[in-house]
Amino acid sequence: MRRTLKARLQSLLGRRPCHVQVAALPWRRTADGIEVMLITSRRTRRWVVPKGWPEGDEHFWDAAAREAAEEAGLSGTISDASLGSYFYNKIRTSGEELRCEVKVYPLEVEQVAEKWRERRQRTRRWMPPHEAAQCVKEPELAALIGSFSVDPSQPLEAVA
Repeated sequence: MRRTLKARLQSLLGRRPCHVQVAALPWRRTADGIEVMLITSRRTRRWVVPKGWPEGDEHFWDAAAREAAEEAGLSGTISDASLGSYFYNKIRTSGEELRCEVKVYPLEVEQVAEKWRERRQRTRRWMPPHEAAQCVKEPELAALIGSFSVDPSQPLEAVA
């Protein structure tokens, strides 16, 4: 039944249906301006944002904040407004390929843990948005990161 439904959707849409993931774009304000944090993926070690699957009836932005805590040891204030989305093909360890839409939510970082769940599997790094945009593989994610800015006249509590 599932394959039949999947095949029908593919024929109607002309492609595989998307699976939805969520991501956090961790950011902080410094004397030099805004910085965002990227982390390395566990398998390929390329630069990515913390992302994953929403669980149960979890709000997308809450799931993005949870992923930032698990993958990068970050906590702070997450926006319930998405910055936008990007698409990529996820290759599972089984070899199955999934088309994913990733909704990205800005996370103003307030705490950076020294110890966190995936600390032995990932590297994390703060950098200016224009530099981070050059480090990621997905063009749509690069555009989201490269255009990210915060109004410096707003107090920290009102941003994001």
